[in-house]
Amino acid sequence: MKKIVLSTIAALAVATTSLSATQFYQDKNGQVFTTAAEGRVAIDLEEAAKVLNSVEEPKEKILGGFFDRFHAKGDLRLRQETIEKEGSADVNRERYRFRYSLDVDVTDNITLETGISSGKYNPTSGNVSFKSGENIQEYFIDELKIDILDIKYALENSWIRVGKQKHNIYRPNKTQLVWDNDIRLEGVNYGYEDENTMIRVGANRVHREKDNRDGGNINIFLAQYVHTQKLEDAKLNLGAAYYHYDNVKGNTDPYGSFKGNTSEVVNGVTVYKEDYGIVEAFAELKVKDLVMGMPFKTSLSLAYNAQASDDNFGYDISAELAMTKKWKAAATYRDVEKDAVFGAHNDSDFSGGGTDSNGYYVKTKYAFAKNVDVAGWWNWSELGDTGLDYHRVQLDVILKF
Repeated sequence: MKKIVLSTIAALAVATTSLSATQFYQDKNGQVFTTAAEGRVAIDLEEAAKVLNSVEEPKEKILGGFFDRFHAKGDLRLRQETIEKEGSADVNRERYRFRYSLDVDVTDNITLETGISSGKYNPTSGNVSFKSGENIQEYFIDELKIDILDIKYALENSWIRVGKQKHNIYRPNKTQLVWDNDIRLEGVNYGYEDENTMIRVGANRVHREKDNRDGGNINIFLAQYVHTQKLEDAKLNLGAAYYHYDNVKGNTDPYGSFKGNTSEVVNGVTVYKEDYGIVEAFAELKVKDLVMGMPFKTSLSLAYNAQASDDNFGYDISAELAMTKKWKAAATYRDVEKDAVFGAHNDSDFSGGGTDSNGYYVKTKYAFAKNVDVAGWWNWSELGDTGLDYHRVQLDVILKF
């Protein structure tokens, strides 16, 4: 209705260009008149035209033919990686990661989301190292896992997902201080988003991988709020969140490694020594044009484990500059104490994965062709209380389809 009224006003504005003295009025029902009366408001034609130009058509998803309901995409990443860790032998390896997703629009509001990935039994990585003397089945088919399988119900500005879901928690500058890119939440989650507000709320269960199924259930209850403030040629995101891990202390690890978190032996079994209730706060500034049209963004993220009494703080300072439309570079400094976050769920690449480290990394990515990216990643860190030197280099070629 608003669009129709504005279109009528715009047409009148064009038709009466030569009648500049003519005044139009509009009542509460949107009817347009040339005479004043009670309940009618004068119309500024120039302002009406500006409003018309700024109004977008509603973005409703209308299902077309049968095959229009299917949305598929995938990527294959080839990686050359070198790891140098003080006191250990150097590692040089070639790896790959394969991902493929297929979403099906069941109705206008309901979508079945599915995806597979390489990296079976690894919740924070899809990487698989090439090995000599093995056939293609062992390289590929045997390494696949169900990465995503959920039902999404979409409303106007919100959604509800049930099942194993793609990553949907907001991370400033895509930081992995708390959450690795590849973590999949398994449960019920709700999201809301408009121009100024983003909300995430959910209840999930940690999936225990093969050979680590002995132990109690670990549940994750989460809530996140992000406020967006528009500035002149910039945007400021301020966020806060709480991630509560239920039943961790005294429990066994779900993936085969405590990843830097404090553990202890009880009755001959190694278990977590601390609980995890992570308070997150962050600020992110995005500038459209820093220098000569180059977009820039920077962020500060803080993580504090309110359930641990010591070694429970971490932070991340990141910046990214898009030097051209095809080329961007970023840098990060991060310090994560032993029990600041749940080590099995945060960045699996930085410092070898997990917690109890500090250092920095730089990365760059170049869009070599329409569906081909090349990238590089360099990490320098110190590990643990002894400050062991750690250096990691990753060189990637990413094919998208």
